[in-house]
Amino acid sequence: MKIRIKSNSIRYRLTRSAIKKLALTGYLDDKVSFGKQSLIYAIRLTDDKELSSTFVDHTITLLMPKGMINELINTNRVGFENDAGPLHILVEKDFACLDNVNEDQSDNYPNPLADKNYEEGD
Repeated sequence: MKIRIKSNSIRYRLTRSAIKKLALTGYLDDKVSFGKQSLIYAIRLTDDKELSSTFVDHTITLLMPKGMINELINTNRVGFENDAGPLHILVEKDFACLDNVNEDQSDNYPNPLADKNYEEGD
């Protein structure tokens, strides 16, 4: 699971195993340590109708409707988004990068543009 934060926007990107774990347990989290303090980022499945988010005790929690995780697993749907007050929230499948990157991408979803770029390069 990765997050990207810019201004009033937060984006969560989920690998295949993260989506499976979230579906099974209803909760995912990770953290970034800054010495004695950490920023925790999490996703919790809810019975709500829309994506929302909280920030309490150094923890950003994305609240995601249960039906959305089922769509991510069972369809080609890439993600979901919502404007929750001033905050724009996006959660999506993490696709493999088309550029060479220095990270393990074996758990990412295949990039749907990979074949298109290959064909254009011929």
